[in-house]
Amino acid sequence: MNITYNDRISRQFIAASVIWGIVGMLVGALVALQMAHWQANLGEWLSFGRLRPLHTNAVIFAFVGNMIFAGVYYSSQRLLKVRIPSDRLAQIHFWGWQLIIVAAAITLPLGMTQGKEYAELEWPIDIAIAVVWLLFAFNFFWMIARRNEKHMYVALWFYIATIVAITVLHVVNSLAIPASLSKSYSLFGGVQDALVQWWYGHNAVAFFLTTPILGIMYYFLPKAAERPVFSYRLSIVHFWALVFLYIWAGPHHLLYTALPDWAQTLGMVFSLMLWAPSWGGMLNGLLTLRGAWDRVRKDPVLKFFAAGVTFYGMATFEGPLLSIKSVSGLAHYTDWIIGHVHSGALGWNGFMAAGMFYWLVPRLYGTKLHSTTAANYHFYIGTIGILLYVVAMWVSGITQGLMWRAEAEGGGLLYANFVETLIAILPLYWIRLVGGTLYLVGFVGMAWNLYKTARSGEAVDEQVEVVVRDPKNEQEVPWRELVLGTPVVLTAIVMGLTIAVGFLDFAGSTVFMVLAVSAGLFATLLLWGRRDSDGPSWHRLVEGRGLIFTVLTIVAVLVGGVVEIVPAIVTSPEARKVSENVPYHPLEIEGRDVYLREGCYTCHSQMIRPFLWESARYGAVSRDVDSVFDHPFQWGSKRTGPDLARVGGKYSNLWHYEHMRDPRAIAAGSNMPSYPHLLKRRVDFSEMPSKLRALKRAGVPYSAKQIAASATSAEEAASLIAADLKSDGGVSVAADSHLVALIAFLQRVGKVPSEPVAQGSVFPRAQAVPEGAVPEPAPNPATPEQATLGPIHLKPAAHSPSEDQL
Repeated sequence: MNITYNDRISRQFIAASVIWGIVGMLVGALVALQMAHWQANLGEWLSFGRLRPLHTNAVIFAFVGNMIFAGVYYSSQRLLKVRIPSDRLAQIHFWGWQLIIVAAAITLPLGMTQGKEYAELEWPIDIAIAVVWLLFAFNFFWMIARRNEKHMYVALWFYIATIVAITVLHVVNSLAIPASLSKSYSLFGGVQDALVQWWYGHNAVAFFLTTPILGIMYYFLPKAAERPVFSYRLSIVHFWALVFLYIWAGPHHLLYTALPDWAQTLGMVFSLMLWAPSWGGMLNGLLTLRGAWDRVRKDPVLKFFAAGVTFYGMATFEGPLLSIKSVSGLAHYTDWIIGHVHSGALGWNGFMAAGMFYWLVPRLYGTKLHSTTAANYHFYIGTIGILLYVVAMWVSGITQGLMWRAEAEGGGLLYANFVETLIAILPLYWIRLVGGTLYLVGFVGMAWNLYKTARSGEAVDEQVEVVVRDPKNEQEVPWRELVLGTPVVLTAIVMGLTIAVGFLDFAGSTVFMVLAVSAGLFATLLLWGRRDSDGPSWHRLVEGRGLIFTVLTIVAVLVGGVVEIVPAIVTSPEARKVSENVPYHPLEIEGRDVYLREGCYTCHSQMIRPFLWESARYGAVSRDVDSVFDHPFQWGSKRTGPDLARVGGKYSNLWHYEHMRDPRAIAAGSNMPSYPHLLKRRVDFSEMPSKLRALKRAGVPYSAKQIAASATSAEEAASLIAADLKSDGGVSVAADSHLVALIAFLQRVGKVPSEPVAQGSVFPRAQAVPEGAVPEPAPNPATPEQATLGPIHLKPAAHSPSEDQL
C-alpha cells in the first residue's frame, strides 16, 4: 500500500520554532543587558521581573517545544510506517500551541503570573496547555495503535515517556484555586509547594528538554551519519534507568532549605545515580559516529549533533555535581546555576535543533541546503557564544558564593555590603551579554539559511510503499507472561525493598548502596530479560506491545513521584495545625500579589540556610512554619539581591518607599529597576473576599468573619501606612496604591504573630524578630561551612540601609 506522510505539520512546527527562538533569544539578550545596565528596564511591562519569565517560557515551550513536535511527527510516521491518523487534530495541536505561546507573550509582561518558576502561566492557559497536549498524545498513541511496523524503535520509547511524564507533571503542579479569571493560588503551600514545584521544575527539564531530544538524537543522528546506533543494549539501559531515576531528583534544588532531610537526601542520591545513564546515552550517541568522523569536519549537521551530544554529557555531569550538598552550598542562588542551565539549553537543545533543521528542511522542500558555509559559520559563532556565556557565569557564580561567605579578620562578614558582590561581577555580565548576542547572531543566520533553502525548492510530502500489518495474524506472547515475567517481578521486589530501606532511615551510605544496586539490577533485568534459546528477549517482545510498554513506562515514572510527593501532601494539614504562624492580612496578600506580579522572586530568595554567614547577613535560619501559608512558596532560586526572609520590620515604611522609587538612592551601584508605576496602580479592595475565599479553599484557615471584613481591614491597614509615610517623611501616597500594599507585605515577611493590626481588627498583626536576635540553631548537623565559620563567632555587622539591600 502506498501512503503519503503528513510532512506539512513538521514544516509548520519548524517555522514556528525558528521564529519563536529568535523572539525568545532577543528577550534573553534584553534581560542580560538589564542585569548589566539597569537603565535598559524600559518601564513597567518591559522590566526584568516581567521579561525573565517570558524569556524562559519562550525558549523552553516555544522554541524547543515546537522543535520537539516537528521532530516527533516526522520521525514517528517513518518509524511506525503510518500517516498521522488525524490531520485535523495535528492542525489543532499546532495552532493551539501557538495561541498558548501568544497568550503567554501577552499575559506575562502584563504581570499575570502564578509566580512559580517554569510554570508561571495562569490557570486558563494551564487548562489550554493540558487540552492541547492531550490532543497531541491522542494522535500519537492512535498512530502507534495503527502502526504497520510492529517493533517500536528506541526513539519512540523516549517520546512515550515524554508524553506520559509531562501529562502527570503539568496536571499536578498546575492544581490551583482560581480567585478570578487572571488570578489563582497554588493548591499547595510552603514546604509542600516547594517539593511539588521542583519535582515539576526539575522533571520539566528531564522530560521536556531531555527525553524528547534524546529520541530525536536516536533517530536523526544515525540518519545523518548513515550509521546504525552504536549499542541497542546500551539504549535499553539508558532509557529505563533514566526514566526511573530522573523523577526522584527534584529535591536537589532545595538542599539546606526547610525541606525534610529525607527528601533532600533522596534528591541528592538519585541525582548522583543519574551520572551513569546520562553518560551512557552520550557515549551511545558519540560512538554512533564511528566511521563518520571524517565527515564531521565538513558536514555542519554532524558538527551540531556531535557538539550537542557532548554538551548533553557535560550538562549531565555538572547537574549531579551541583546536587552534592557541599557544592550546592556554594553554588545555589548564584550565577553558576544560570551557566549550567544555559550550557544545556544552548548547547544541547539549541545545537540539536540546529542539526535537525539543517538535515530536515532540505528534505521537506526537495532541495539542498542553501549554504553549507553559512551553516559552518553558525556552528563556530554559536560555540564561541556558548563558551563566553557559560564561562562568565561559572566565574561569576563562584565569585558570588565566595564573597557572600568571606570572613573578616576580626569577625563578621568581609563583604557586609551586598552590592559589593554585584559590582565585582558586573564585567562578567557584559561578557555574558556578548556571548548570548553571538549565539543569537548565529541563530538568525540559520533562519536566513533555512528560509533561502525553502525558497529554492517546494514543499514535498514523502510517499512510500508499506506492507499493511494485520495484528490478527501475529502470534503474541500472552500479556500476563510479559507483565508478570521474571524481570518485572524481580524489579518490583528490589524497588520495594529500596523504598522500605529509605523510610527506615538507615545510614546514608547504606541507602546509597541499596539504591545503586537497585538501579543496576533494574537496568540489567530489562537489558537481558527472559531469553529463550530460539526466541527474542523479553524486552524485544515488550517493544512490540505498545500498551504494555506504555504501562510499564508509567509505572517507572510514577514510583518516584508517589513516594516523594504523597507523604509531604498528607502531612500538610497537620503542620498547619501546630504552626504558630498566622495567615496573611488581606493587604499583605495584595502586596504579595504585587511582589509576584513584578517578578521580585526572580532576584530575591526567602530562605535563610543553616550557615552562620547567612544568619549573620540575613537573620535567623528559616523554618518550615515560616512559609506554611505561602501559596505559592517563594524560597527563590537566585539572589541578584539579598534574601528577604527576615526583612519584615527591619526598615521603616519610608525606607521601602524610597527604595522602590529609586534603588540607587538607597544602595549606590544597585541594578534593581525603579518602580514608579506602583504609585499609580490602584488596589481593588472589592476583590479581597474572593482572594481569601480562594486561599481558604487551598487550606488557609480564614474564618467567614475575616473574609467578610477583608476589604474594610485592608483599607484601614493601607490608611495607616499612608499616614505613617506622611508623618515620617512628608510623602503623600494614595492609600490604595500598589506600593502601599507591597510595603505591607515586606513589613510582614519573617515576623511572628502579635497584637491586632488596628483596634477592633479581626486580623492579628505580625511582630518582627528582635534586632540582634541570636539565630535559631540549624535543623541539620553542623556542616563543613559552619565548622569553618564557627570558631570566630560571627556577629551581625553594623550597617546602614545602604549597605545590605539592593
